[in-house]
Amino acid sequence: MKNKIQEILSTIVARFESGDIPEAVAYSMFPVADIPSAKWSLVNRTFQFFAGTADGRGFQQWKTANRYVKKGAKAFHILVPYIKTEENEKTGEEETTLKGFMACPIFRVEDTDGEALDYEKIELPELPLMERAREWGISVKAIPGDYRYYGYFAYDKKEIALATPEEKTFFHELAHAGHERIKGKLAPGQDPFQEITAELCAQALCRLVGKSGEKHFGNSARYIARYAEEAGISPHAACLKVLSDTEKVLNQIFLNN
Repeated sequence: MKNKIQEILSTIVARFESGDIPEAVAYSMFPVADIPSAKWSLVNRTFQFFAGTADGRGFQQWKTANRYVKKGAKAFHILVPYIKTEENEKTGEEETTLKGFMACPIFRVEDTDGEALDYEKIELPELPLMERAREWGISVKAIPGDYRYYGYFAYDKKEIALATPEEKTFFHELAHAGHERIKGKLAPGQDPFQEITAELCAQALCRLVGKSGEKHFGNSARYIARYAEEAGISPHAACLKVLSDTEKVLNQIFLNN
């Protein structure tokens, strides 16, 4: 067990050295539905991301959900506290003490079969410009979330994940994909200027395809302001700084050139 824990911790160190921890943390912070991993620590949700899934559960948890683990499936591991209750010799009262951590085997939803889960029943509409994602070899899938404004583009997996049917969220993630095609692999995590570029593109694409981005305009303004503050400049200056890249990304998406 000790070796397994050391192996898990070594994985984190290796990821920091490779520079992809920021991206993993960003995806691990993604809001999820009422599933067991929603209550996990950030470290364990990061392990889940490394395992390539948004929903990991123990063998019995899958059984409770009326699903079974496929034969030959390999588990990944998370760290769970080992808590022991003992009687205090002096006071005679029971005390709970954290003795350490144990490695707990977890299986991905992709390695199970059985009854459909609530979020698996969600069907994304045929969003405008969905064909562009397909032309670029990018899959678009629904994932558990709060079904309002959330999504991500996984560069390495060529995958756009959406927890909402809103066009603007899809456009934002498609913009990241277009930006990557222009510049090569983007900076890991949520780089302020990449995020501002994607949000400007999303608002522009709403208008280009005849959809209204007005209902999300306030959210976009706050989104851009937050990342501009992180970059240490005004929202207006930040938008001007990324205007050239924004135009290139829009041409890549809308004109496909």
